[in-house]
Amino acid sequence: MSNEKQYPMTAAGKQKLQDELEYLISTKRKEVVERIKIARSFGDLSENSEYDAAKDEQGFVEGRITILEAMIRNAVIITEDQQSNDFVAIGKTVTFLELPDGDEETYTIVGSAEADPIEGLISNDSPIAKGLLGRKVGEELKVTTPGGDMDVRIITIK
Repeated sequence: MSNEKQYPMTAAGKQKLQDELEYLISTKRKEVVERIKIARSFGDLSENSEYDAAKDEQGFVEGRITILEAMIRNAVIITEDQQSNDFVAIGKTVTFLELPDGDEETYTIVGSAEADPIEGLISNDSPIAKGLLGRKVGEELKVTTPGGDMDVRIITIK
């Protein structure tokens, strides 16, 4: 058993990572190598900013490839039918009301690999998700947000 970190994610989230990995390996890596080759042809590498920038980008691309490979290798696919809608869990969409003024917010809790707060996908490691995980519809609780704590009531879990 490997002691590498596991990455919970949906099948769609894993596909998105695989698509990014494929692009980096098949396209981006070649583009960066070509940029390095062209920059090398400019001569003196000690004062060659194009070469330095291309080498930095190569380091970033190779680092990202390594990270993506680990995330994909250690992906734990979350399927909705594995869980009931009784409790908040990874892969579930939760709607809650802010108390007392009643603003409604909806988030889908996903693994950190596919979190995208702008799209309403929050990481299971985020303070809001940590507060919601394991809770039931109708429960009132305090969740921590970047703007401070807020009291909420869970309305639906899908």
